[in-house]
Amino acid sequence: MSRTTRIALAAIACVFAHGAAAAEAKGKAATADYPVRPVRLLIGFSPGGGTDIAMRIVVRRLAEIWGQQIVVDNRPGAGGLLAFDMVANANPDGYTLLAASPSFAIQPGLSAKLPYDAIRDFAPVTEATAAPYLLVVHPGIEAKSVKELVTLARGQPGKYNYASGGVGSAQHLAAELFAAMGGVSLTHVPFKGAVNIPEVIAGRVHMLMSGLPQGLPHVQAGRLRALGVTTKKRSPALPDVPSIAEAGVPGYDVTIWYGVFTTGGTPRSIVDKLNAGFAQALRSEDVVKQLHGIGMEPVGNAADVFAASVRTEIKQWAQVIKRAGIKPE
Repeated sequence: MSRTTRIALAAIACVFAHGAAAAEAKGKAATADYPVRPVRLLIGFSPGGGTDIAMRIVVRRLAEIWGQQIVVDNRPGAGGLLAFDMVANANPDGYTLLAASPSFAIQPGLSAKLPYDAIRDFAPVTEATAAPYLLVVHPGIEAKSVKELVTLARGQPGKYNYASGGVGSAQHLAAELFAAMGGVSLTHVPFKGAVNIPEVIAGRVHMLMSGLPQGLPHVQAGRLRALGVTTKKRSPALPDVPSIAEAGVPGYDVTIWYGVFTTGGTPRSIVDKLNAGFAQALRSEDVVKQLHGIGMEPVGNAADVFAASVRTEIKQWAQVIKRAGIKPE
């Protein structure tokens, strides 16, 4: 190699090294300053649902911590798919976030033709909150416990029905898992969103796996009867209501989580900053108090822990969907 060629190659290498160093410095500066403009949080469901209620509590505090506006953007449609797809295709800069629930982990099992890849196209940030579903029945139902409900349903297969927020919703699958593990046959009556609670209160549907924030006031008012919570442990919001596992269906465990994602490919430094911000907000005394008031527990776990949990749930719900023969509407 000639001396001239060596000099030219060295010059090129120097240019590339300088460019890489400049890009790294720019990336570090962007992370250090993040966020420098409003952040958008997409929610794939209508206002007033569990995801919406919980995340608005948390991001109000986060906006104060950051001194930056967080715009909550409700984009209901197709079981959350509209919002999921928007975040999957956003710029990977941390300014577009997704607030999701177990429906995020359910969708891959419902359809092999999603417009995104649930693992590749998203960067999990943290599980923000966790809560059980509440198994509630109309007060006119004879069953006063989970065991009595199972006995009734086994004696008259298909007679008793349950409401859900739609085919393939977390409510639907939680009830299907209950039926399978309890050895009973129940009839599914799908509705759109939270309109299912009035149907049970009116007695047109027998039961429901209700979100705790939505069902709790009706239980306290006597309009619904709570038979059990879906998590392994009892809820501090209803300490006298047993878990379904301890009340008659051993091993049953469904946690309703509300978590935060951003777009896949977002620099890890920004994901870490997002994680730290949400963790700080979730430790705030006022946030903890508000979440406890609606039966939710703050979590704020590490991004890698949340990612592993989501991957596990994707496999779990795919198995439930296949076993029950559930097809998307």
